[in-house]
Amino acid sequence: MATLLHLDTSVFPGTASASRVVTDAFRQAWEKEHPDGTVIYRDLSVDPVPHLDPVTVAAGFTDPAGHTPEQAAAVARRTELIEELESADAVLIGAPMYNFTIPSTLKAWLDQVILVGRTAGENPSVKGTPFTVVASRGGGYGPGTPRADFEYAQSYLEKVLTEMFRADLDFIVSELTLAKSVPAMAELIPLAEKSAAQALDDATAKGAALAQRLSGTAA
Repeated sequence: MATLLHLDTSVFPGTASASRVVTDAFRQAWEKEHPDGTVIYRDLSVDPVPHLDPVTVAAGFTDPAGHTPEQAAAVARRTELIEELESADAVLIGAPMYNFTIPSTLKAWLDQVILVGRTAGENPSVKGTPFTVVASRGGGYGPGTPRADFEYAQSYLEKVLTEMFRADLDFIVSELTLAKSVPAMAELIPLAEKSAAQALDDATAKGAALAQRLSGTAA
């Protein structure tokens, strides 16, 4: 049975979050195709993981036999997150853009689970794992748009997930999510609705297809 690790990071709950709506559609499609599978869920906005600190970093360069109680606790917490990632057959991440980049809660999780010599490096333990990232953003940041150079969320995740984890990476993008709430963007509402609908369609199709692939039921 396949395991899906599902991470949400939006500060907004439920349907108030564009990224959560899309990750939920992906997960529902996954579960429909693979009802006996396992879903591990982390809401990093509600229950964030700690940022790296001197204790955690120093523990990585210290013989475990010499760890202080604080270092041992930090290593145990980090190991739990890493083993959770390693146990996943696929990973789903909701990644809204905040101030041109990813939420700090997602960065904190990445910093905890990226460990050179284990999950990252020449032969990472998660190499080839399918990662699906739902990238939502309030404006338009695609290639050729005036603000394309300000896009540091999708571009960052593409680099870190493929270069560090050697992941099999796919994106689902929902743009112009602020069109209905920002008067100056009113004329973009049709494009926003089209983007949202496409993202939901993509999530449903890709969630189902990935579940079928990993459970061995793909046609």
